[in-house]
Amino acid sequence: MLNFNAITASIGAIALSALALSLPAKADEALDKLKAQGFARIAIANEPPFTAVKPDGTVSGAGPDVARAVFKKLGVADVVASISEYGAMIPGLQAGRHDVVTAGLFMKPERCKAVAYSEPILCDAEAFLVKKGNPKGFKSYKDIAVDAKATIGAPGGGTEERLALEAGVPRDRVIVVPDGQSGIKMLQDGRIDVYSLPVLSINDLVKKANDPNVEVFAPVVNAPVYCDGAAFRKDQTALRDEFDKVLAEMKTSGEFAKIVEPYGFSAKAAMSTTRDKLCAG
Repeated sequence: MLNFNAITASIGAIALSALALSLPAKADEALDKLKAQGFARIAIANEPPFTAVKPDGTVSGAGPDVARAVFKKLGVADVVASISEYGAMIPGLQAGRHDVVTAGLFMKPERCKAVAYSEPILCDAEAFLVKKGNPKGFKSYKDIAVDAKATIGAPGGGTEERLALEAGVPRDRVIVVPDGQSGIKMLQDGRIDVYSLPVLSINDLVKKANDPNVEVFAPVVNAPVYCDGAAFRKDQTALRDEFDKVLAEMKTSGEFAKIVEPYGFSAKAAMSTTRDKLCAG
């Protein structure tokens, strides 16, 4: 004789097990893993002042410094970085090669669908690096598009590459540049007419290059101001929420400003908007 109560209980247990497997991992489980690991694996682009790797291998920059402070308060001792192109960061995160991306990966609706962003951390506008005097008068990505011979360098998979393509610059005139040093060298050598990065990144490059033959045009006309956030996997929203709680406390206490403002970022800009606004586009 069938025991319907037992069958019902078994079905319920199976359903609950399936539901548990489909739910995001609990924050304490993810944190326990990171605590046991002793560090959080972060993806960066080595693009000062957002992110940087010193000659001795030490990871710095505004993004990693904020992440390090937050994770330390969560009981994770440190962060360990791996350098990645922007276009490879989200796939690497989704594949589990990184625990979080802290690299000036600006929030966009399409990216917000792929990752779980924290609240805003670093905000910036776009800039052009051009030859002295801006001889071709480039003030917008559209200006580059209408000049049939103009070329622009930008990080592969980054915001600047997308903005150039959306403005109508043909694919063969948008040159993927692996890093800032390569970008400024290509401009100096005449291999590109413009190199585009966020304002702070361009200013850092110019300061280090100390080349009077190049100059910065900023902000780029009709280009939006963007903010990034720490990007987590979609199944780790609980961990993201714990990160956000500490981040909010740091913003209120002033600790956040003490970290980001020496790098040239505005704490007020990050505190003036929200993830929901930025992800809505």
